[in-house]
Amino acid sequence: MSKKIASARISEKSSQLLQELNNSLPFDKTLYREDIEGSKAHAFMLSQQGIISKEDYVKIDAGLSEILEEIESGLFTLDGDDEDIHMAVEGRLTQKIGDAGKRLHTARSRNDQVALDFRLYVQRNTKMIAELLLENIATLVKIAEENAETMLPGMTHLQHAQPINFGYHMLAYASMFKRDYERFMNSYERNNYSPIGCAALAGTPHPINRKITAERLGFNAPTLNCLDTVSDRDFALEILFNIATMMMHMSRLSEELILWSASEFRWVTLSDRHATGSSIMPQKKNPDIPELLRGKTGRVNGNLVGLLTVMKGLPLAYNKDMQEDKEGVFDSIRTATLSLQVLSEMMAEMKVNKIQMEKACMIGHLSATDLADYLVREAGLPFRDAYHITGNAVNLAESKGLDISELSLEDLQSIDERIGEDVVELLDNRASMNARKSEGGTATERTLEQIKSMEAWLTNQM
Repeated sequence: MSKKIASARISEKSSQLLQELNNSLPFDKTLYREDIEGSKAHAFMLSQQGIISKEDYVKIDAGLSEILEEIESGLFTLDGDDEDIHMAVEGRLTQKIGDAGKRLHTARSRNDQVALDFRLYVQRNTKMIAELLLENIATLVKIAEENAETMLPGMTHLQHAQPINFGYHMLAYASMFKRDYERFMNSYERNNYSPIGCAALAGTPHPINRKITAERLGFNAPTLNCLDTVSDRDFALEILFNIATMMMHMSRLSEELILWSASEFRWVTLSDRHATGSSIMPQKKNPDIPELLRGKTGRVNGNLVGLLTVMKGLPLAYNKDMQEDKEGVFDSIRTATLSLQVLSEMMAEMKVNKIQMEKACMIGHLSATDLADYLVREAGLPFRDAYHITGNAVNLAESKGLDISELSLEDLQSIDERIGEDVVELLDNRASMNARKSEGGTATERTLEQIKSMEAWLTNQM
């Protein structure tokens, strides 16, 4: 063709630099399936409304199907001089079927076309990421079920605090991922409305029926306001935010896996399939996967901030700045997909070193709070008085090189005579853990309840 499809007003050939700056085909070709699907639905609606003939519709629909096959087989490569995927497909269609192809763009603009393609892509990947989250939650719940009695030190400020079980700890991450899943699915429902038919910004005088295209493409309904629709990228920002939040949770888990697999902890062992060696130190086994997941969190955070910054000062409706909406989303989706896949696989093969975890519970006086609670409950002391008495018991244990749970009754009564012999049993770490029976607590019986609750929730999502 001697002239680009969308260049009727421009009389001179574009600057080469402008063409390079303007060309989005190298990245928006990712949307070829969505572009063809959207065009098929649009052509169907035009035909149903009598805006184009049935004969032209049949040619357009068949031509678009052939183009899809050509792209996927490599016969039609998306690396020509077309400025975007929309023009590439439309140009190829017109080559194949002639004037009928030129009628496809009736009653639409690239503004609503790209809004449709991009929204379809985001919606599909929103569901796909949500499904991968379910797999990860199921993996964590399985680990939790196997370790509902495996003790480890619960921490605050990265200091030993109170005894918990490893299953309970895994359920904390499962709960984070559950919230992530719900965010993705809420976003899916909120954004499941069709932009096509809005044209450039104000609708169209053609007698279209947007409900036909919405239904055909699987949307709940058409969007309400066309001016908002063509300028809206909230759906893209939402998936970027959802991914960033999910990756933040993943990064927190990764940080703990890195610590737990270190020689100082040795609480978990990653499989050799999910670790790497050193180029110089033959003894090394490095936790590269959790380190990479932790690092990629910064990457997806940057994609979110990037699009927020692009959108923050744009007037209505469409502006070419919005061409910058896609690459970060494509990158974050790829990153999230691979990260979720590798995390689930790595966690499923991770070995939990139960003995090392339980040994660590003898460091840090984890049951100290139980002594304070005992004095409140049995001796009627104000908590602050009981707190200071317990501090004295900790100091005594420190001076003897013992954990508070190892002090004798004589030692404890030397601190305060109101301490009875029944307290010795209460200071046992496992007893301390299982005493925490309040709803949501770490007692094994409560952990098992949480597992059943999470399993029931997972079943409902399937």
